[in-house]
This record gives sequence, structure tokens and C-alpha cells, in this order.
Amino acid sequence: MIDPESIWGIYQMSGFEHIPVLFNECISGLNINENGVYADGTAGGGNHALGIGLRLSVKGHLICLDRDIDAIRACSKKLGGLNCTLTLLNDSFTALPAYLHESSLMLDGLLLDLGVSSHQLDTPQRGFSYMSDGVLDMRMDGKASFSAKELVNTYSKEELERVFFEYGEEKYSRSIASLIVESREKKPIETTYELVQIIKNAMPVKALKEKQHPAKRVFQAIRIEINDELNQLEKLLTEIIDYIKPGGRIAVITFHSLEDKLVKKIFAGFEKPCTCPPDFPVCVCGKVSLGKAMKVIYPTEDEIKANPRARSAKLRIFMKEKAK
Repeated sequence: MIDPESIWGIYQMSGFEHIPVLFNECISGLNINENGVYADGTAGGGNHALGIGLRLSVKGHLICLDRDIDAIRACSKKLGGLNCTLTLLNDSFTALPAYLHESSLMLDGLLLDLGVSSHQLDTPQRGFSYMSDGVLDMRMDGKASFSAKELVNTYSKEELERVFFEYGEEKYSRSIASLIVESREKKPIETTYELVQIIKNAMPVKALKEKQHPAKRVFQAIRIEINDELNQLEKLLTEIIDYIKPGGRIAVITFHSLEDKLVKKIFAGFEKPCTCPPDFPVCVCGKVSLGKAMKVIYPTEDEIKANPRARSAKLRIFMKEKAK
């Protein structure tokens, strides 16, 4: 039996390579009840899920969701020997509330790791990485019809500007969008390296000398747009709270400011939902606190050294009010 406390033991069981970020902090933060019901909404290769499942008894239930069929296949292989009940769903995490409703289940805990998996980044044909050449894709769900290639070659200049600025916070969004439109008039933009070169050519020399890769923000923006990431995250969090048991917890790992701000805002709304004007002497809206948002957690320097992709990670946990 693998040592449940060993992050590296968990990782070594993976065929779908992805080093779990903030692993020990997530497991501790979920405060796992061995007979409880838990969901990993972004199962990936199942590394976080395995850490949860190893702590569940035969009475426990682990639900894993992922839009990527490769991830679900990896989870099936890795988690098949767990003692608890295991449910694998090849679907977006937004399908979780409906599944819980239909199954008459409530959660003791939910985990979301919003990062792109190492497997996806390191597989050039998935088109997520600006560090290797591959077909422009970036679809979390390989069955989806809309890919990065379609976006880059069909969005108007104004739409491209909006996506790059809104989802990538890219200050050169206008010049990048203009050069994309100019370039695709000559031939379609089909590969990641073609797009990277266009981005570089559209930026001033000083921007190319920044520590961050010049294409990082645009690639992030395109990925968020085609996978509808922020809207789906907001939809899930606002719906799932009704399916969390008293004392249950929601743990979310974010990797960029847009995700983190959204999670922070939603958790704050759960904690302090009152909509009365500040000068009202007493609350008349009737909305009461659903629980408490815990202090944000960051990776340690040791983890960052072992896994540089953890550098921008943040873990936010919301604990639902316990029954009185």
C-alpha cells in the first residue's frame, strides 16, 4: 500500500503525468471524513483524487469529473483499486450539481485544480503550449467543435482584442490582433509556433526581454475563451454550495488572477451575503452567512523548486457553516 502522506508516492503511480500542486495542503484543507462523499471536478490524471480516495473507507464515495477522456482513462486505471465507491464522469464539472441531485447525494468536500495538466502541456498535438510546436487546438474536451485554430482564423480584430485583453490582460492586444488578421489573409494560422511568431513580431523589443514568455498571456486568453473557463467556474461554484453538507469544504487551486479574483469574490459572497445598505442598523434582507472563507494558501519554496509550475498557484478553501 502506498503511503497516503507521500506526494511523490502518489505521483509515481501516474501514467498521465501531472505533479499535484499543493497536494498536502489540499488533503489537509478538505479535512477528510473516511465515510464521506467527495468530488474532484478537475480529476486530470487522478493524483489529487488518489490522495482523497486512499483516505476513504468502503462507505466513502469518490466522484471524479474531467472533460478530457484521456484523463478519465488514466483515473480509471489509477483509482480502480480503491476501497471506496468510485464514479468517473467524462464531463465538465458543471454537470456535478445535476449528478448529485439525481443521485440524492451531498458532498463533504469538493476539489478543483484549475491548472492545465502537465500531460496536456507536454503533449504537442493538444496545442496548449507555446514551448512546443503543434496544431492549434487547446480544447479540454477533444469532442468539442471549436478549437484555437478556429478562433484565431475567424474572430474579428475587435473580438481578438477583447479576448486577449479581458482574459490575458495583454497590453499589446491591439497590435497582436491586427497582425493576426493581416497574417491570416495570406494563409491560415495553423500551428502554435506560427502564432507565437506572430505574437513576437507584434510586440516591441522591450516586451520580448521580459522574464515571462511573450506568448503566455495570449495563449491563456485563447484557452479560457474556447473552453469557457470562467463562466463555467462561476456557474459551478454558485450552484454547488447547495450540495455541500454542513461543515463540508470547497477547495480551489487557481493559477492566474482572473480565476483567483472570481473565487475570492464568490467565497466572500457566501460568507457575507447581506445586501442591506451599510447605514442600516439591522439586516432586513434576511440573507445569512453560509460559512467562512479560510486564509489563502501558497506553495512552499521547496515545492516551487521541485515543480516550477506551482509558482503561481493559490489555494482557497471555503468551509460551510456546521449544523447547530
